[in-house]
Amino acid sequence: MKVLGIADSDSYIKWGASILARMPDAWSRSLLVIRTPALPSAGQLDSALSGTGFTADGSPLVDLADLAAVVAQERPDVVLMSVRGPVVRVLVRMIVAAGAHRPLIVSGLPGISIPATLLALYYRSQVDLMILHSKREIEEFGALASSWGIHQDFALATLPFLSDLPSAGGGTDIVFAAQAKVPRTLEDRQQLLGWLVAAARARPDRRVILKLRGAAGEAQTHSERYPFDSLLDEVEDRPSNLVVSIGPMSQHLASAGALVTVSSTAAIEAMAMGVPVLAIDDFGVTGSLINLVFEGSGVLGSSRQLIDGDFRSPDEGWLDANYFHAPADEDWISAIEAGVARRLDGPMPLRAQFRATLGGNLRRVWDRKRALGQYDTSLGGYLALAVGVPLRGGVRTLRRVRARLRPAPAVEPARRVQERV
Repeated sequence: MKVLGIADSDSYIKWGASILARMPDAWSRSLLVIRTPALPSAGQLDSALSGTGFTADGSPLVDLADLAAVVAQERPDVVLMSVRGPVVRVLVRMIVAAGAHRPLIVSGLPGISIPATLLALYYRSQVDLMILHSKREIEEFGALASSWGIHQDFALATLPFLSDLPSAGGGTDIVFAAQAKVPRTLEDRQQLLGWLVAAARARPDRRVILKLRGAAGEAQTHSERYPFDSLLDEVEDRPSNLVVSIGPMSQHLASAGALVTVSSTAAIEAMAMGVPVLAIDDFGVTGSLINLVFEGSGVLGSSRQLIDGDFRSPDEGWLDANYFHAPADEDWISAIEAGVARRLDGPMPLRAQFRATLGGNLRRVWDRKRALGQYDTSLGGYLALAVGVPLRGGVRTLRRVRARLRPAPAVEPARRVQERV
């Protein structure tokens, strides 16, 4: 079995490389990083690949214009698309058109994916298999796909970076896992930073680590409007034990006595290592905050618990449905093998794009330009923007008018939040 991984941002590179590393040793595996606006810095790339067996030198950067030729030359049995949703849609079209050798196309989401979202399914509606990481995710995405008439195959895999984590070593650091888009507003992020300052002052003998995915100005899977390190520069009398750090989360958890977050997947990593967790719920428990998954876990708590040092372990009854299922429950390897066998038996047609839109080739060029930004230098891309931007504004206006005239949809609004990391 020959597998080619294609990745494009810090969290997706970490996920893709980790998934590849968990595949059977007999499979041939390689990883490419495609240039997009989310291209990580050299330091972010090293952190994302840490512990996966892949290196920056062995994971070459590739332009979209060269990707079809690479796929045609490599002739992989499987292409793992570890890229953001808009890029998935562009790459599927390109790879299927690259030649007669049609690989099985697999994609997935790199972290907590509760609640299931229509947007995640929309972008991946043409892939052959979608990997998810909990029984609850399989159930929710399956129900959502069925309700919208989307035919999609799902497979269960343990979050790949949980596999080889050591047990907690009795550390004392309080590690806060920052996120680019949660919480969203400047006021909420300043308030959260204030709680971390208070926690550091309450415990001068312990380090409070503000763990970032990237420094201000570095690209991430989601853009960060108000970087925590920039906000921290504005804090007067900053406690000396409140420090900013970047690097692999596993290294920070090795010296952690507690992990604090709003909704980061780092909370799942901490649980796997036996590190106490606190998921702050002062801003609410909603789909947009990506913390609905922690309902019933026992780790939700307030800023008061953070300052008081009241950190928790997850309830046993929550674990099996939420990322801590038995290894025997996984079926992603057998699902990939079955998909490749089907492809060998005969032609595997490309699935229809869900909610296919008008525009033909112009629309496809528009999608490519929107996904790749400055890394799409084609004349067609610039022409598509010139035509598409005003047209898109008109379509959105028409949709708003129609929305006011029809009854509210039956789908729960929380299921329509933005696609997460």
